[in-house]
Amino acid sequence: MYPPLPKSYKGLYPFKLGTTSYIYPSGYTQNVKMLAPYVDEIELLLFESAPDSLPSNHEIKKLLSLSKEFDLTYNVHLPTDISLSDPDPSIRHAAMETLKKVIDLTTLLCPSTYTLHLSYDEKGFDSERIKKWRERLYRSVGRFIATGVNPEMISIETLTYPMEWVEVILSDFNFSVCIDLGHLMVYGFDMETVFNRYCHRTSIIHLHGVENHKDHLSLDRLSKEKLMIVMEILKRFNGVVSLEVFSYPHLKDSLTFLEKLWHKYLDNDP
Repeated sequence: MYPPLPKSYKGLYPFKLGTTSYIYPSGYTQNVKMLAPYVDEIELLLFESAPDSLPSNHEIKKLLSLSKEFDLTYNVHLPTDISLSDPDPSIRHAAMETLKKVIDLTTLLCPSTYTLHLSYDEKGFDSERIKKWRERLYRSVGRFIATGVNPEMISIETLTYPMEWVEVILSDFNFSVCIDLGHLMVYGFDMETVFNRYCHRTSIIHLHGVENHKDHLSLDRLSKEKLMIVMEILKRFNGVVSLEVFSYPHLKDSLTFLEKLWHKYLDNDP
């Protein structure tokens, strides 16, 4: 038996509060059953594209039933073991096919967004290398959208590089943005600057603790200075905030800490 969360956080914030589908060491359905009474939304982690790693059609129907039973919504994190920018065209084509397959599989769940990594895996950061990487991405993304995918439903996640590197892709194809605040902290980007620049496109925020350059920890690991910046951002946001942690202790501590911090922040808000 897995321990349940101590209380429900549904409807507690002006944004939708969610967490991941891997809090308990079990499958998608069991995690959703345990978490659905306590949060507004669940981030389905479809990190691996192998067929045996993805939920079956039967499981998708179970997830749909649970969403109706518990007034729950989903967002989907698309596979991270693919590449839309690989120099090999066949690998890029396979990546597009995989993304379309996962979107078709989960469309019954009406996700709030599909989060996509446009990873930078090049061996260097010279301008010519970045330019060619971006050109390959642009072509792949164009072909992907041509399959009928709604670009506004795809949120491009902040990763290891400045989002300005893919800004032309965001604007030309009208993608949404996933601001991962933990990633911004780990890689030294200014959270307020990034949020101010992309808030009009942002559909989801990934939130987790960071300490000694390690992320996806409980929120209570954040410094007071970073917490105040996070709270200023959350105050201005009404989309989905996913506590992107991967264990019961980290989630429980994050939920408790966020609630205390939120009330303290509001009490001190002029």
